[in-house]
Amino acid sequence: MLLGSPSWLGRADPGSTPDPAGPLLHVIPPLSLSLFPVSLSLGSIVFLLSRCCPPDVVVFPHCVEEVSALTKVCHQHRLPIIPFGTGTGLEGGVSAVEGGVCFSLRNMDQILDLHQEDFDVTVEPGVTRKALNAYLRDTGLWFPVDPGADASLCGMAATSASGTNAVRYGTMRENVVNLEVVLSDGTIIHTAGKGRRPRKTSAGYNLTNLFVGSEGTLGIITKTTLRLYGIPEAMVSAVCSFPSVQDAVDSTVQILQAGVPIARIEFLDDVMIDACNRFSCLSYPVTPTLFLEFHGSEQSLKEQVNTTEDITQSNRGSDFQWAQDAETRNRLWKARHDAWYAALALRPGCKAYATDVCVPLSQLPQIIVETKEDLIENRLTGPIAGHVGDGNFHCLMVVDPTDPEELHQVHLFTERLARRALAMGGTCTGEHGVGLGKRALLCEELGSMAIQVMQGLKDTLDPHNMMNPGKILQPREL
Repeated sequence: MLLGSPSWLGRADPGSTPDPAGPLLHVIPPLSLSLFPVSLSLGSIVFLLSRCCPPDVVVFPHCVEEVSALTKVCHQHRLPIIPFGTGTGLEGGVSAVEGGVCFSLRNMDQILDLHQEDFDVTVEPGVTRKALNAYLRDTGLWFPVDPGADASLCGMAATSASGTNAVRYGTMRENVVNLEVVLSDGTIIHTAGKGRRPRKTSAGYNLTNLFVGSEGTLGIITKTTLRLYGIPEAMVSAVCSFPSVQDAVDSTVQILQAGVPIARIEFLDDVMIDACNRFSCLSYPVTPTLFLEFHGSEQSLKEQVNTTEDITQSNRGSDFQWAQDAETRNRLWKARHDAWYAALALRPGCKAYATDVCVPLSQLPQIIVETKEDLIENRLTGPIAGHVGDGNFHCLMVVDPTDPEELHQVHLFTERLARRALAMGGTCTGEHGVGLGKRALLCEELGSMAIQVMQGLKDTLDPHNMMNPGKILQPREL
C-alpha cells in the first residue's frame, strides 16, 4: 500500500508501523482511507510560488468521534495532520510540507441546530457557504460572508475569511459564535462552552477567536456556530466609472465617512474591468470602476443611493449603471467573482497567483496608485480588484510558470506590496491568511515578542508540531 517511503517516518516512535495506513485502519474502514494519487491531490492544491507537497495518506472521517480517534493515532505515532475542507485557500495552507495525514472533512456535511428566532446555525466542515444559503432560502435568513469561492464554512473560520460583504456584515471573526475543535491529542473542546451560543460574552479568554484564523495549526475545526441575518427587504447594485484610481478610491473613503451603510463596494482597475468585460461579455468603460450594492428598506435605499451619487459625481464619477432585478445583479457579481478566470484569460497558458493586503482607509488612494506604478514599471500583469470598503485589495498576478525570471519578479513584487502596506500601518494579508507564503512578513508585521507569544500558544496546544506544520510560524532553528 505504500507510495515510496513516507516523509514522516523519521518522526514516528520507535517500533511504530512503517505503513501509514496501518494504525489508521484500526479506527476507520478501508473505504474511508486512500493512498491513491487521485485522493492525494486533495492535499496538494497548486500554490504557485512554493513547492507543492502531497500527504502520504488521505482519510475521510464521517463524525467528530472518528476525527478524534484518528487524531489520537496520529498523536501516538507523531504523524503530521493537514485538515482539508474544499481547497480554495490561496497561501498554500493545505500543502503537506512534511507529508503525513490529510483529514478530508467533506463527508461531515450536516447542517445542525438552526435557530431561526435566534439568528444562528451550527454546521459541520463539509458544509459550504452556498449549501448553507440554499438550505436557508425559505427561512428569510442568510449568511452573508462571501469570499467568492464556494468555500467550506469551517475552512472560512480557520482562515478568518471575508469578502465582498465584509464592509457591512463583518468577517468570519465577527460572525463565529462557537467552535468545536479537536486538539492535537484528540481532545474535543468547545471554545465558548458546549451548546452555548450567546450573541455576546465577556466570560474568560476568547478561545473562539484564537482558533479563527489559526489555519489548522492549533486544532481541527469540526463544527462552527454562525450568526445569521435577515434577508434585506430590497437590494440594488450599481456600477460607476471614474477617470482615475484616485477619484474612485477617494469616493470610497468619502462614502464610508458619510455613514452610508453600503453592503458592497468593490474596486476594479482598468486592466481588471477590461478583463471582466471580455470574459463575462460586459461593456463597461475601461477605466477605474466601482461595483456597489445597497441593502435595506425601499426608503433607506433611496437615501443611500442619493448620498452615494452626490459623492461619486463630486469625484468625476459617471452616472450609475443600475442592476436592480436579481438576474442582473447576480450577473454583475458573478463577473466580479470570476475576476480570477478573467485575469487568467489575459494570458492563455499562464497561471495566476492572488496576493492581498489591507491598509487604513486613508492610505488606500496612495497604495493603489503606487502599486499600479510598480506593476507598469516592472511590466507585470497584475489586475487589481479589492474590497476597498475595508481597505483590502488584491493583485491577481498572471505569470508564465516556465519563466524563472518572471516568477522571481512576481515574488519580489508581492514582497514590495506587503512591505508598502506595512509601512502605511496595514497588514500583509487582509483575508487570504499567512499559510506558507507570508511567514516572514508576519514576523515583520508583529515583531519578535508577539511571534514568541504565538509560538508559546502553538507549543502548548500542539507540543509535537503535528497540526498543519510549517504554516503561519516559521520553522525554528535547531
